[in-house]
Amino acid sequence: QVQLVESGGGLVQPGGSLRLSCAASGRTFSTYAMGWFRQAPGKEREFVAAISWRGESTDYTDAVEGRFTISRDNAKNTVYLQMNSLKPEDTAVYYCAAGRGPHTPFGPEYDYWGQGTQVTVSS
Repeated sequence: QVQLVESGGGLVQPGGSLRLSCAASGRTFSTYAMGWFRQAPGKEREFVAAISWRGESTDYTDAVEGRFTISRDNAKNTVYLQMNSLKPEDTAVYYCAAGRGPHTPFGPEYDYWGQGTQVTVSS
């Protein structure tokens, strides 16, 4: 069992930055691929970024490529999402997820989910 707790969300102006963190419980964190997803009001949940269990491989949706960076620190049981050059369309609840399989953009392949953290980009 893995429990995930996101933090770091908030209100930021367009062009600003935020760093989200996702702290995981348990001693098996380093064996899980991790992903970030987001859901805006009235929209379906969508993939944002994913990272392999060792951190050597990452994947991003086109909308955030070059602006967001996913990373992980297995010693701290934490995965991060650095978000730069934020846009109003990045406004959403952001969720982290953990999965036993390879890092993937497909939500159903993740086994555990956090409760989410709100990110609002507005002037």
